[in-house]
Amino acid sequence: MDAREQLRRYLEQRRELGETELALDGLTVEDALRILGAKAGASASAAAARHVELAPPAPSAARSAPDTGDWRDALRQAGASPDVMAVKKPTAPEPTPVVRATTQAPPVAAQSSESAESTPLADIPAGLTVGTAASELFGGEFGALRSLEDIAGHVAACTRCTLYSTATNPVPGEGNANAGFMCVGEAPGATEDETGRPFVGAAGQLLTKILAAIDLKREDVYICNVLKHRPPGNRNPRPEEVTACSPYLIRQIELIRPKVILALGTFAAQTLLETKLSIGKLRTQIHRYYGVPLIVTYHPAALLRNPSWKRPAWEDVKLARRILDHSPPPIAGA
Repeated sequence: MDAREQLRRYLEQRRELGETELALDGLTVEDALRILGAKAGASASAAAARHVELAPPAPSAARSAPDTGDWRDALRQAGASPDVMAVKKPTAPEPTPVVRATTQAPPVAAQSSESAESTPLADIPAGLTVGTAASELFGGEFGALRSLEDIAGHVAACTRCTLYSTATNPVPGEGNANAGFMCVGEAPGATEDETGRPFVGAAGQLLTKILAAIDLKREDVYICNVLKHRPPGNRNPRPEEVTACSPYLIRQIELIRPKVILALGTFAAQTLLETKLSIGKLRTQIHRYYGVPLIVTYHPAALLRNPSWKRPAWEDVKLARRILDHSPPPIAGA
């Protein structure tokens, strides 16, 4: 691989991870890619698979080059002058709890600091917090949804956004209504749209195997997506679509009362945690989503294309299993 191709791949990876600017005499990432003859917008691999997150390059990926030359020379030859090679990381404000007064958190008991110190989970840093564990009940139409079947029926007739008009079937979710373990992805894909079931394609088959590896059957857990209808062409969900669908997801969590949520992929994680932080910065922490511990990991589709990510994903899933195993038992009559 020559220096030009090496740099092109490096820049595309940094862009997919949320970085927007390289300090190359004021050149943006897009400008640098344009100089190299790359197309603006997503890379070919990202366009081919909506759920694929690009892994950070190895430390030597951008700084070492074949004997034919280094990537700085490639930019210079293309007309740029990269005197400063530092990558500017996207800055994000300190995360603050987000409270939604119109929604209720699933009544999941949180460990006290004293009890946490005495458990194997004390070594895991706390992450972001979204919502509180003591919000008001849903009102209006969502307060009337008393079961997962009610939610499914409501989703089937939903016109809160335009996705219903282009989708074949709604995909509300499926699994154990009393599951302690809940998996949340981004949106239905083509196979899911055809069948009305979540995670039934190749990525879904891998998810089933991952669950089996931690002694969970698919029917033991609850699996759903942020969006309940497929976006046309598997495009990324739009903010108004997420806003329209989020009450269904929150209501599902309220009814199921899971002990842990596994967020699959960058979009699901960023949507649930209301952040733009990359998946690399969200992993290996215990976040809270309306009182429920939430673990972030790579989407199964990403693992199919990047086998080297299976090891860190396995660590994430094992952490989620640890939380499940060390969660307090359900309160009688709750």
